[in-house]
Amino acid sequence: MPEVRAPASIQEIPLPARSGLSRNGLPYNRIGDGPNPLVLFQGLTLENAPMGAIEARYTRSMYSALTKEHTLFVVGRRQGLPAGYTIADMANDYAEMIEHEIARPVDVIGLSTGGSICQQFALDHPDLLRRLVIHSSAHKLGPLGKSAQLRIRDRAREGRWRECGAILMEMVAPPGGYRGVVVGMGSLMMALGAPKSPSDLIVTIDAEDRFDCRDRLGEVRAPTLLVAGERDPFYTPELFRATAEGIPECRLILYQDMGHPAKGQQFQRDLLAFLRE
Repeated sequence: MPEVRAPASIQEIPLPARSGLSRNGLPYNRIGDGPNPLVLFQGLTLENAPMGAIEARYTRSMYSALTKEHTLFVVGRRQGLPAGYTIADMANDYAEMIEHEIARPVDVIGLSTGGSICQQFALDHPDLLRRLVIHSSAHKLGPLGKSAQLRIRDRAREGRWRECGAILMEMVAPPGGYRGVVVGMGSLMMALGAPKSPSDLIVTIDAEDRFDCRDRLGEVRAPTLLVAGERDPFYTPELFRATAEGIPECRLILYQDMGHPAKGQQFQRDLLAFLRE
């Protein structure tokens, strides 16, 4: 493989557009203009495509404290995933993108499903990783998370997108008097933006359903932060603790009364402090 020169500055990284595809076909959105590249492995999406305006604004707000010091590359999975594609295969795709287009070890955040992939990435491509943030994820899905994602998979296969959205929104919507409205409006919007084919979603869910890297956590060498809410329905506090205990240099922060994903001002302060170390 020919030698790749590391870019001298963030402006030289060959992902200049605010959104697009990497050379190996990974959809990305570029958020912020800080000097340090930071790659976010995206959570589960209905379609493997760059984020639209609403989703991009939501993601930016979740990580807004980072954007002065970092340029955040929010990266999804490539389109047309073949049946049987694994979390390890997806981690290899991210590695190829980082190696050839960022050309340096980077800090990585893995959100939810992206957290599964980033753990595999840390195991298989340690030379490309500086620091690792596992954001609302663990070494495997919890029982409620598995059940919800498999129900989403089965309904997506039948084109029942509004039901897919309802299942997902019921998992992430906060409690309160407006919960029903949030679930109803969210599921409607997701159905209106549904992809033509459910194939990539189905392949990704099947891959995560099989994923469990607990036996290899001790091989992770990067300094790691695991941040999550104690009320996360996709996982359990026990799974978060087991994941953190298995990684040699891992700090665990669990936020009380918080669901999926962890967010808020304290979350952002904790994240920024870790990345500054």
